[in-house]
Amino acid sequence: MRCQPGVWISIEGVEGVGKTTHISTLQSFIEKKLKAPVLITREPGGTWYAEKIRELLLLKSDEEVLHPDTELLLMFASRAQHYHAKILPALASGCYVICSRFTDSSLAYQGGGRGIALARIQALADWTLKGAEPDLTFLLDMPVEQGLARAKARAELDRIEQENIDFFERVRQVYLQLASHHPKRFEIIDASQSLGGVKEQIERACERRLR
Repeated sequence: MRCQPGVWISIEGVEGVGKTTHISTLQSFIEKKLKAPVLITREPGGTWYAEKIRELLLLKSDEEVLHPDTELLLMFASRAQHYHAKILPALASGCYVICSRFTDSSLAYQGGGRGIALARIQALADWTLKGAEPDLTFLLDMPVEQGLARAKARAELDRIEQENIDFFERVRQVYLQLASHHPKRFEIIDASQSLGGVKEQIERACERRLR
């Protein structure tokens, strides 16, 4: 377990829920209300090596299909580097770290989406991260069809975003299960509301959760 003075927040959800937009909401609250330094980072990625792995993960090849185990191992290779090289030092310095995705994403995408046993994924997490997890996780939740429509309107879809709707329905269900099993860490936000409505939910949660 880590013993750092900083606070670690993750943002999770299926495609198109607005993670990037609402990270700004969190950052603004922390900087203005708590007067604390904030580090914004993302997964997969976050450091030079981890970003190189991200490129591989999101690249679609016409020559071969990326095996689910390979995808999972690449995710955790990126995550281990990101956590040890960037997140831990920031927490040690007293920063609030806001991370777009972390291990919950692998449980949802590679577990729910790909069908890899959650116990196998958790074993990887225990080995590479020694049980480390965010202090608070915001799950931005909305119907899958709505999120995918937003994602398609935003930009060209990457390899994972091109999966079918059933894949993302399974991802969403695992996210909701994780939130149900870990209510002290998770805060579910109804991301189907207006931008202002989502912002208000996040700010109210911050008032309750962050001191």
